[in-house]
Amino acid sequence: MSAYPVRVRGHLDEPLSRGLWLVKWLLALPHYLVLGLLWIAFAVLTVIAFFAILFTGRYPRPIFEFNAGVLRWTWRVAFYGYAALGTDRYPPFTLGPAPDYPATLEIDYPVRLSRGLVLVKWWLLAIPHYLVVALFTSAAVVLWRDDLPSSGGPVHSLGFGGLTGLLVVVSAVVLLLRGRYPRSIFDFVLGMNRWTLRVAAYATLMTDVYPPFRLDTGEDEPAGGPQPPPGGAGLPPAGNPLPAGTGAAPVAPPRERSHVWSAGAATAAVLGSLLAFCALGAAIAGTGALVLGSARGPDGFVDTGIERVNTSTYALTVEDVEIEGQGVGFVSDAVGPLRVQVAGADGPVFVGIAPHGEVAAYLDGVAHDRVTHLTFSPGPDDGARPVRVPGRVPATRPGAQPFWTAQAEGMGRQTLTWDIRPGEWTLVVMNADASARVSADVRLGAPLAWTGTLIAGAFAAAAVLFLAGGGLIMLGVRLAAVPLPPLPAPAPPVVSGSV
Repeated sequence: MSAYPVRVRGHLDEPLSRGLWLVKWLLALPHYLVLGLLWIAFAVLTVIAFFAILFTGRYPRPIFEFNAGVLRWTWRVAFYGYAALGTDRYPPFTLGPAPDYPATLEIDYPVRLSRGLVLVKWWLLAIPHYLVVALFTSAAVVLWRDDLPSSGGPVHSLGFGGLTGLLVVVSAVVLLLRGRYPRSIFDFVLGMNRWTLRVAAYATLMTDVYPPFRLDTGEDEPAGGPQPPPGGAGLPPAGNPLPAGTGAAPVAPPRERSHVWSAGAATAAVLGSLLAFCALGAAIAGTGALVLGSARGPDGFVDTGIERVNTSTYALTVEDVEIEGQGVGFVSDAVGPLRVQVAGADGPVFVGIAPHGEVAAYLDGVAHDRVTHLTFSPGPDDGARPVRVPGRVPATRPGAQPFWTAQAEGMGRQTLTWDIRPGEWTLVVMNADASARVSADVRLGAPLAWTGTLIAGAFAAAAVLFLAGGGLIMLGVRLAAVPLPPLPAPAPPVVSGSV
């Protein structure tokens, strides 16, 4: 049985409190908040490590130490919390090792990594392990509902923490009632956590050794297999002497600067990663604005897809369009006039927009459908989800009403243009003669005059945030570096001979 370069250990720290596990979610809240920030940095630094491995074949040592520290910290909190409930000792706030804590994690530093394997191992090769880990860590009861709008669909009615979470809950109940943690369940839970952490290290590029499909249960790693070389995990042994008689001096191993992630260094790296993450968001926003701008038609409008709306009643309404606040003027200038194009399928069509109260009074007691969902797919689609309001026939035609802020009616495609203004508004689509069975294709559009400014601003912000984030990450790496100790002075040569 070969030893895996990721070693996960957990000692059942008995006796355990019967009821402390009931409030550990609250006690561990500070750790969850800190780990939320650390995992953002972990993701950003893993992307950096990906490109470093791709071009150099090496995982940058300071990034490796930071990411290993995040996994180590996560395992301690998980062992204290609901992934194991194996100890009542509060986890330390540190990225470094804590050998006296009941839960430890060690990852051998890889001197070299495959430059080609990095492209596929984290998604393609790890898929079988992802399925196993999903069984261990997450699960849900899924029901199929036929009473949903449209054609029904799946509903996640209950979620729980997979097999690991289920067994930990069973152990917690036994602990509450009998005061003892079942040893057999603990060993099995440790095996599932060990499998999960091995896959996490492999998927985040920290080793090229494929995780074994083996549930190594128990507190300690399985015995046997190669041991880490002297001088530290993943480092060359201390010295490389040549065979006797060659007359050559021993070749010293390369000296590597060690890295200790202090609070200041970790804070700089986390802040830099947050800025880099924000830079990615700004770049995505700029790209989206660029795509919108490229979809602008010859008339200067950016249009949605066509939505087919149908009802057997007398009207279709889109209600609860509420526009208020101090930024209405800015939105109106940025978006421009809203254009609604409606084409009737069976005859003259009417489209109008008016204050909600006026439309509600006109349609009071009239059978109509309130549209609650529009998909606007690229082509005609029956995706509108209406809510039926029963009633009678309208008393008058819609075009005869004086309260419309903007309206259009007639055969073929009708276009309504409306300047955005504060208030609560309702859009109405009807047959022009107020008859039943309305069927029409609807399309929305707007000039979106802000796209050019947004593109320039978003990409400029992305560049600034990326540079600032990269600078803070480099500062964190420099702060984490520990100077190399001076080399010892060479011993004076020994002169043989008689005195």
